Amino acid sequence: MQEFNAQVSRVKNLTRDVRELELTLLTPDTIEFKAGQWISLDVWHPGLKQPVPRQYSIASPPSQSHQVTLLFNRVPDGPGSNYLFSLHEGDPVTFQGPNGSFLLQKNPGQDLVFVATGTGIAPFRSMLSTFLEEPSAGTLTLYWGLRSQRDLYYQHELEALARRHPNFSFITILSRPENGWQGPIGRVTTLVENQVVSVRNVTFYLCGNGGMIRDTMAIVRKKGLCPIRTEQYYDKAGAGTDD
Repeated sequence: MQEFNAQVSRVKNLTRDVRELELTLLTPDTIEFKAGQWISLDVWHPGLKQPVPRQYSIASPPSQSHQVTLLFNRVPDGPGSNYLFSLHEGDPVTFQGPNGSFLLQKNPGQDLVFVATGTGIAPFRSMLSTFLEEPSAGTLTLYWGLRSQRDLYYQHELEALARRHPNFSFITILSRPENGWQGPIGRVTTLVENQVVSVRNVTFYLCGNGGMIRDTMAIVRKKGLCPIRTEQYYDKAGAGTDD
């Protein structure tokens, strides 16, 4: 993986414990990556008393080659999330990348279903614009599971995409909503079970906690054979890490 030197150019709080970080590249000043890939940062682990690598999916589209956007949540005692939450605009950041095989496959006319929990939405945010820009793209459906109304973000962005692209739709489901929620209630796997009628000509992309991935795969396989691509997020702030 190539090493990049960057600077924090924007810090945006999306919820009480989810933050978006924009890194503008310095040297080299551009990065080429594929939608769904991640970058790796070395962060200090106080327990191990040494730096450890932590991977985070790129949440921005490949067309934005001069900067990358990271999406992460705060995890108690998580070295990675504590480090990222400590950063401010103007701070220097060094990372390696890009890497990862959770890639958007180009199959003209193929329909896609994205299933995400929490910050597992990050690689899908990068994939969405890439897929929808294809003139021969099939349909794309996103099912996203969150906990309550205070955990909602990116909803206006997704609504705008759905208005511009008739082949895109999304449903956000809350597992523990507060009073006033008008949307579906339960786990995101409920949407897959009830909303997906046929898996013919469909590829599934799953990103989130391991339980969701296992349950969704079992549900999909009962409906028939189709490609399923996965990226497991732990109770953490980034892809493939435990914090």
